[in-house]
Amino acid sequence: MFQITESCISRLDGFFAQSRRVSIISHTRPDGDALGSTTALLMFLRRYYSAEAKVVMPNAISQNIAFIKPSSTEDAYLDFSQEIQAAGEWLKSSDLILCLDFNSFARTDGLQNLLEDSKSSKVLIDHHLHPDETAFDLVFSTPDISSASELLYHILMAMPQIAGDATKLPAESAYALMSGMTTDTNNFANSVFPSTLRMASELLAAGVDRDDIVSHINNEYRENRVRLMGYLLDRKLTITAEGVAYIILTRKEQEQFDLQEGDLEGVVNIPLQVEKVKISLLLREDTEYYRVSIRSKVGYSANSMATRYFHGGGHEQASGGRLFFPQDIATPEGAEAYIVNILKDYFDEDR
Repeated sequence: MFQITESCISRLDGFFAQSRRVSIISHTRPDGDALGSTTALLMFLRRYYSAEAKVVMPNAISQNIAFIKPSSTEDAYLDFSQEIQAAGEWLKSSDLILCLDFNSFARTDGLQNLLEDSKSSKVLIDHHLHPDETAFDLVFSTPDISSASELLYHILMAMPQIAGDATKLPAESAYALMSGMTTDTNNFANSVFPSTLRMASELLAAGVDRDDIVSHINNEYRENRVRLMGYLLDRKLTITAEGVAYIILTRKEQEQFDLQEGDLEGVVNIPLQVEKVKISLLLREDTEYYRVSIRSKVGYSANSMATRYFHGGGHEQASGGRLFFPQDIATPEGAEAYIVNILKDYFDEDR
């Protein structure tokens, strides 16, 4: 497991103690791990330090993960896409910026220029490949961990206020960390390490209600989501001879089902239940590109496919990217032909 050194913890403690205003940032279209890790750190700072802290997200938090936010902290979250002035002013006035669950400022959309121009101290806590370490004053980074939430958990456990005792974590932090890890591992279905199970066990012993978390994750989708899944699996799922499953969702279809952010959570994993499927792709049409999600079974690299063909990257079995038009394909209608064309190249090369 990634080693968290005493010197790094001491530096982090110093940053926290000396700061007056703190911005906690995560990536565009925040998922459960992004919200779980930022919320956990927010509540930890509120409990143990005097700095005023707020979470600044590039855009809105989807309804399906909003349960992670404590009800008492609504004023502590800023959506830059809707509150440009307020979020920008808060970020500019911060003397410490904490960046979680992304490896470069490019993954923060409209916040990128503000983050690059800021002279504030910056700390990275992340589990993705190839972090831009030169942009930060302190870096905690390893891909050999389930999630940013798990990495943050081990960091907080090493902080002097906690000293290895999970019961000293704020209850809201513990709940958020368990939520973030659970969503990023697809409820322990992937990217699980011995340290992940140890984290879960310690948080359970500390009183976290995991049944409540799982119920929120699995049982609070809109009716449109359930009907959309039936439509996708019946009408839109294609499985190729190579064992690649793909679903292409157009803007018209998204409007037909009144699709909202978070409604497609987990859909890309479903085709992997088919024995012969090695890789699953989900393409969702946006204004100038398709948003691409890729999942794969062990032995087949989602990261390689995302990097080579979709301007993206991520983890070995879970990655994402974009397919632009007209740069990559002349029109959105060319997405299927593009997928068919890249498969021969992908399977001819060493995975």
